[in-house]
Amino acid sequence: MGIAMYLRFVVAQIDEDSERALGVFHAVRYLRDAGELHPFEEEQHDMVRWWFNENLERPTRFTAAKAPFYRKRNRALSWFKDTAAEHLAYMRELVAILENHGIHVRTLKVKRVGYVVYEDEYQLVAEPFADMNC
Repeated sequence: MGIAMYLRFVVAQIDEDSERALGVFHAVRYLRDAGELHPFEEEQHDMVRWWFNENLERPTRFTAAKAPFYRKRNRALSWFKDTAAEHLAYMRELVAILENHGIHVRTLKVKRVGYVVYEDEYQLVAEPFADMNC
């Protein structure tokens, strides 16, 4: 078995909380909220979000800080494990929506993600190391 790889799909915009590249889930939602998606894209977005709500646990932590968490900014980032094939396929549907609107999406592939604060079968959430470009 090879070394595990972790994937994250991002756009050029910077997320206010993490101060890192904005993830695809948020980027598509921002387009939808702004009324910029075509009706078929809204349906596709909603179907993909429903699928993820049914098939991916919501992480319980987004910070390495000890309680109370509300005082600490959530700098942790979500990464998919390279073995989460079905989840990655659904992510690529969201990537296609963004690219249809001229928004370039980068796929980050790393072997080390930082300080892991949550992990399950398909994903992990980690506060990135200072030297990480993500």
